[in-house]
Parts: sequence; structure tokens; C-alpha cells
Amino acid sequence: MPEVMLALIRTLATLARPRVWLLMVGPALLALVAWIGLTAFLLDGLIAGLIDLPPMSWLTVWGAVWLAKLFAVLGGWLLILAATYVTAMLIAAIFVLPLLLRHVAMTDYPDLARMGNDSVTASTWNSISAALLFVVGWLLTLPLWLIPGLGLVLPLFWMAWLNRRTFAYDALAVHAGDEEWRALRRQHGMPLLMLGVTLALVAHIPIVGLLAPTLAALAYVHYCLEALRRMRQGAIVTIVEGSCTREC
Repeated sequence: MPEVMLALIRTLATLARPRVWLLMVGPALLALVAWIGLTAFLLDGLIAGLIDLPPMSWLTVWGAVWLAKLFAVLGGWLLILAATYVTAMLIAAIFVLPLLLRHVAMTDYPDLARMGNDSVTASTWNSISAALLFVVGWLLTLPLWLIPGLGLVLPLFWMAWLNRRTFAYDALAVHAGDEEWRALRRQHGMPLLMLGVTLALVAHIPIVGLLAPTLAALAYVHYCLEALRRMRQGAIVTIVEGSCTREC
């Protein structure tokens, strides 16, 4: 999808600015601390607990103990990765994205008028509720790991959903009105999710994945502001053409 590629290219170009890297360091360091801490203190307990839960317990009953242990180890690591990502995502969404949005909007989209409601409470609640739904959805779909391939696909899907739900809303909260937000969500639903999938894949790359939440915030800012600008330009063209038709 060309809109997704454009957002990713602009994200990489923005990384050439030193100020942006200052904003990226905080969530990355906290994600690293969370990952190390959770791994050291919780991984063994998570693996032992998961073996006693479906679908791993079913495999044990069926005699496939080695497969149950494999799924439990994979599940433990994915749980820690998910918890680390959610922690860094909340920090990026609540504290870092507003600063990134202000910087990118001033430098790359100065022509875009602010017509939204800059509500810190609404943005914070959106991020927290998205994180809670992510955890619930992640746990409810855990039994589906028995289906070959879904054990890898489902974590990517939920992380992509979390990216879209959190960052798309926050990136447009300041600039888009309610009607514009609903129109953009309806017209760009699939590209916004595919952008989330791309950043979810980045989150699974060692070391680089620590930067994934802030990269996601930056990519969604570029995508959403460009989509809003194009929508407004299209509306102006439509109005001008309609006026010309009536007069002619």
C-alpha cells in the first residue's frame, strides 16, 4: 500500500533529526529494563504456570509433553515481549507522542490546521483501554495456539491492533475533528492495520524492537497527518468544482 510505504519512508527520514532520538531513548530504556526484569523474575514461573493451562495441559494429557513444554516456553517469551511492548507503548503514547506530534506537525505539516480536541484525559484513557483490551484478547485467544501457525500470527495481530487503536487516535486528536476522524478511520482502516503489522514485526527484532513503540508513534503521526491533509485538499477541490459547475 503506497500510503504505508510513504509513512515508513518519512519516518526513516525523520530519524535523521537528533531531537527525535532524544524522544526515543526514554521508552527504549524503560522497555529494556522491563524486559530484563520480567525475564529474570517471571519467565520460569510463567513457563511452569502455562504448562498447567490449556492448550498446554491438553497436550500433556495426550502424551505430547515435549510439545507442551515448547508451547509453554514460547508462550512465556511472548508474554514477556507483550508486557514489555505494552509498557513502552503506554509511555510512548501518553508522554512521547504529543511531543513527536508537535515537532513533526510544525516541520512537515505546517499547513494543517488544528481542528480537534486536544484532550489529555481522552488520549490517556484511549491508550489504557486499548492496553486492557489487548491483554484480554491476547489471553482469550491463547487456546487457538493449538492451530498450526496461529501461535505466531495471533501475537502479531494483537500487537498490530494495539498499534492502530492507540496511535491512530492520538496522532489525529489535535488536528482532526470528530467527523474527519470517523471518515479517516472508515477509509483507511486496512492500511492503518497493515502499518501496525509492519511495526509489530519490527518489535520482534532483537535490540531494534526496543524502539518499536516510538517508531510506531512516529509512523502513525506521518500516516495520519498526510491522510488528513489529502482528505481536506480533496474536499476543497470538490467544493471549488461544485461552485464552478453552478456558476457555469
